Amino acid sequence: MGLTASSVASVSVSPPALSFSVMGTPSARKLLQAASFVVHLLGPKHAALARDFARTGGARFTPEQGWSTLPSGEPILPDALAAMRVAPLQLVPVGDSTIVVAQVLDVFHGPEDGRLIHHAREFITLPFTTLTPERTGS
Repeated sequence: MGLTASSVASVSVSPPALSFSVMGTPSARKLLQAASFVVHLLGPKHAALARDFARTGGARFTPEQGWSTLPSGEPILPDALAAMRVAPLQLVPVGDSTIVVAQVLDVFHGPEDGRLIHHAREFITLPFTTLTPERTGS
């Protein structure tokens, strides 16, 4: 099973942990029962994949999408910006959603090829840029 979470946040450095929320969809219910799973940070070339995972009946884990399997059994997308194998620490029901707090067990780095942002119900792609510190004074 797979789904698209529109927001993933860092929670803790020690232990390394992240959070996101899910609605009560069939995929989310399966995810909430999993002992571990992989959270992917997607880049611009993954906009179609993110759309597929966001809608009921969208293509999931197809060979064309480029999936592999970790030795622990979870699917992984090797060309994602990053992938984190996690284990749930806490599940917090809030209304019709559940906040998932998960400990990061492993981190896998992929290519740095830009950003995929979800805003106003659309995916926006932005290149990585190097920020130059602002200089003040002389």
